[in-house]
Amino acid sequence: MRDRVATAPRRPRDVAVSTVSHLVLAAGALLMVFPFAWQALTSVKTYGESILVPPTMLPEVWDLANYAEVFDVLPFGQMFVNTVLMTLGRTIAQLVFCALAAYAFARLRFPGRDLIFIVFLSVLMVPGELFLLPQFQIMSSLGWLNTLQALIVPGMFNAFGTFLLRQYFLTLPMELDEAAELDGCNPWRSFWHVTLPLASPALVTLAVLAVLYSWNDLMWPLIVNTRQETMTLTVGLATLQGDQITDYPVIMAGSVMATIPILIVFILLQRRVIEGIAFSGLKG
Repeated sequence: MRDRVATAPRRPRDVAVSTVSHLVLAAGALLMVFPFAWQALTSVKTYGESILVPPTMLPEVWDLANYAEVFDVLPFGQMFVNTVLMTLGRTIAQLVFCALAAYAFARLRFPGRDLIFIVFLSVLMVPGELFLLPQFQIMSSLGWLNTLQALIVPGMFNAFGTFLLRQYFLTLPMELDEAAELDGCNPWRSFWHVTLPLASPALVTLAVLAVLYSWNDLMWPLIVNTRQETMTLTVGLATLQGDQITDYPVIMAGSVMATIPILIVFILLQRRVIEGIAFSGLKG
């Protein structure tokens, strides 16, 4: 009976629905890929071809010199290093601080825990732009403008990351902590040896989200940096926009080179990201 059901021919209506669904999904996929394809193709066009009206999709002359010119107009290598250091600093700090805070909110019992967590979550309701001016004033008073620490320190804390990890910690049985306590573990050893290893999917998710956000962050690095030596890739590429003429092929070539590392990271870890979001978002 089960075999007959499994091999039964599909009804025409099901085939039609499946076909339409695949067509819609394919159209959505093409729509999402189109900007990157346009970016990559523009990066190998000549300047004159890039400003043609109406625009052309494929270049007539494939000009790879735009990639070399990026290094002539920008200290691309130094900006790449600055971006990597900023991304690593923020990501590692967020993993540490968010994991500690999430563990306290999810596994420890202390007076006012839930109230403090609600107040903590209220940060998510405030637009990030409201923090820009006070953070800039703090960086200025510390003398940190145009420094690497100005790029890293304000991004070391993430309320959403704490919420994400807390939701995951809540899915773990409390019996694990009780068993660890019976074995003589204090809260710190229970956190380090029991809870944290089990939370690797959520930690990977947070790490990837932090990397994506930090790598693409433009607003804050643009505010605290005015020197090319301490600029990140996003800010450096933004400075190539001129008042009269903007060399779009060169900007696109730099954007492609800046996108490739982050694309590789996401492709390698996308499965872990989906798993972590699924486990963290459905419970707690």
